[in-house]
Amino acid sequence: MKLIADLHTHTIASGHAYGTIRENAAAAKEAGLEILGITEHGPGIPGAPDLIYFRNLEAVPRYLSGVRVLLGCEMNILNDGTVDLTEKELERIDFGIAGIHRFCFTDQGKEKNTDSVISAMKYEKVKIISHPDDDHTPLDYDRLTDAAKEYHTALELNNSSLRKPQNRWNCEENYRVMLRYCMEKRVPVIIDSDAHDPSQVADQALAIRFAEECGLDEELVLNTDRKRLLEFLNIPDKK
Repeated sequence: MKLIADLHTHTIASGHAYGTIRENAAAAKEAGLEILGITEHGPGIPGAPDLIYFRNLEAVPRYLSGVRVLLGCEMNILNDGTVDLTEKELERIDFGIAGIHRFCFTDQGKEKNTDSVISAMKYEKVKIISHPDDDHTPLDYDRLTDAAKEYHTALELNNSSLRKPQNRWNCEENYRVMLRYCMEKRVPVIIDSDAHDPSQVADQALAIRFAEECGLDEELVLNTDRKRLLEFLNIPDKK
């Protein structure tokens, strides 16, 4: 399986990552990627950028090192099902990732946790749910995949989670369940690095191998095809 994009990466702007946008783009170029997503954490994470960061994204070049740069945000899903960007910031990002982070989310049990994630899917800019894999905040994957199909949202297979399974309770088994439902219901999947250093950009090998071992249909993986990916994100293809 060959991937042409890595949509979930962080830079020093997230406060706990260690490269710049240009360093991430150079790493993406070296790895042969066509598209790079820069998705800094929303403000609920300690050290994350202030909202003004997302209001000024027009200052960033959209091609760096010959790689198409998409500017998004990994928003935090809150317990009430909202996210931690306002409409003003949502208007300025190219796409949104939304995920549960325990800095700003308290486990409410499987059904209520799932309700919160489904509520976040209803935001028009939320196109991806990040790392839905951790039994610190368990999810109902049958309901989650039904909602992902209804709200045109991709579910992420996160390479970083598979690199650090000790931090993500039961993540491998949860991904097996999730991918089985995705295949049954034809729910799109995206494979991302969740890079926090330029050396991790395009580091998706563990997730690719895991997907192949699970028999995941390559047609469900959005970032195997540029046209399909950009159409899903509702972003024009400006080469």
